Amino acid sequence: MIKDRIEQILTDGAKAAGYDEKLSCSFSAREGSDYQCNDCFALAKKFGKNPFELAEEIVNHIGYKPSFEFSVAKPAFINIKITDFAFELLGQVFLENERGGVKEHVKSELVILDYGGANVAKALHVGHLRPAIIGESLKRLYKLMGDKVISDVHLGDWGLQMGLTELQLYEDGKLDGYFGKGQNAPLTIDDLNEAYPKASARKQQDEDFRERAESWTLKIQRRESPYYEIYKVIRELSVNEIKQNYSKLGAEFDLWYGESTADPYCQDVINILNNEGLLRRSEGAMVVDVAKEDENSPMPPCLVQKSNGAVLYATTDIATILMRNIAYPNVDRIEYVTDGRQKMHFTQVFRVCKLSGISPEGQQLVHIVNGTMNGSDGKPFKTRSGDTIKLEDIIEMLSASAREKLRANGASEDDALKIGVAAMKFGDLINNVSKDYVFDLDKFMSFEGKTGPYLQYTVVRINSILKKTQDTPAGGIRIRNEEERNIMRAILRLNSSYEVCYREKSLNNLCSALYDLASAFSTFYNNHNVVNEQDPKVKAGYVALLQLVKKKLIQGLDVLAIEVPERM
Repeated sequence: MIKDRIEQILTDGAKAAGYDEKLSCSFSAREGSDYQCNDCFALAKKFGKNPFELAEEIVNHIGYKPSFEFSVAKPAFINIKITDFAFELLGQVFLENERGGVKEHVKSELVILDYGGANVAKALHVGHLRPAIIGESLKRLYKLMGDKVISDVHLGDWGLQMGLTELQLYEDGKLDGYFGKGQNAPLTIDDLNEAYPKASARKQQDEDFRERAESWTLKIQRRESPYYEIYKVIRELSVNEIKQNYSKLGAEFDLWYGESTADPYCQDVINILNNEGLLRRSEGAMVVDVAKEDENSPMPPCLVQKSNGAVLYATTDIATILMRNIAYPNVDRIEYVTDGRQKMHFTQVFRVCKLSGISPEGQQLVHIVNGTMNGSDGKPFKTRSGDTIKLEDIIEMLSASAREKLRANGASEDDALKIGVAAMKFGDLINNVSKDYVFDLDKFMSFEGKTGPYLQYTVVRINSILKKTQDTPAGGIRIRNEEERNIMRAILRLNSSYEVCYREKSLNNLCSALYDLASAFSTFYNNHNVVNEQDPKVKAGYVALLQLVKKKLIQGLDVLAIEVPERM
């Protein structure tokens, strides 16, 4: 809002000076300046003027403004300083306003956000961390900016892993009762965690086993008995476990759908593609050509139906988009958060949906590619033996490290999970979503520096001060020193970071802005003794400022799905 106001004043000044041009501004790193306008260079070139003199012309035509001070610095920058008076008004508005001054979009969009992507019958592993962390934060960001968001975990529950798992359980004698060979013992998560890896390894070496698993999968997809009944037991058992692990990460979903939910729409997809003349037969299978003439690397056709009539991963994803557009006719965007290995898959799926009209014109289909979490060797994070690390093991590792830290500080260990998960999330989200990063537990868990626990600790410390000053009623926000100005500057940058994150679909800008605000508060705290301040009016102003900082930190941490513990 401040930036918009400054740009309007600059534009009005330029117009009054005879230049009917829209001017812009950005945050300034120059001392004594909060914003700066760099447009006078281009404007001077257009009108054949001296840039510095043109900037002076514009500033002279702006005149006096009680909220801003405009000045010109060589070679031709217009510097804008927000007055203390304006900062005080802003601070009070941010404190009293429910949104804390965060600008909501004029047009709200309906978004379906697909993230998580866990596979039923498989243990969640480290690769499921980033989509869950990023997707949950994007969902909360979109909602803050005014969008309506429907989150869907979209489970992988209809593919070959189901046939592999069931067949292995059958051969291990775990399903005898379903086939009239005795009684069934209740299946457990341990049974699934043992069966799938064993079956997955077997299919690489035993072609006969793989073919039987494919046949078993087809029987599940055709809902034949008892294969489908076994499937439902496995799915329920697995989903309950998945929910517990995602809950520990703070990932919450509106829909717990999966590929199986979209399966009834698969035949509709085949019919639509056939009616649109998009299907062709290739070696007995049905495919859709999705390559574009101007592509340097031709894209292979999208396989939508096997020669035996079975559907594939692409088919269920296309059917899912069809299902979503039927259930929610006015969806503006459907977004997916996965790693880069699925880039070609989603390109093919999106093109099929656009060619066939399954995705209407104007609807955005977006694949948000996340980088990988690597170990210190720069390779994907794994155990010492080279195995993929389970998600529950990562969570326990984080919690154990947090418990050790809390124990060393003489604090309660009750909130170790909150602190450990915060360390993981912030360590992830401080990076651009598309970039790989190194998992550094010691660095992530530090209570100092640019970390999740540092931000949590800042709020805990503010809560402690506010508790000690609870008999002091908050006054109005007052700006009396540079430390208070720096806090207000940090809040402005924080508020603007939400729009940047929304546009870039990455939370790193917000993470940096939250750290900058916490750092600005720390400097203020070190230089001003709030609890022992003797002047009642000054103390009341300090209390109000602390309430504002706390509000803004908690708002940002909530977008990151980071909870604040009681003590640290």
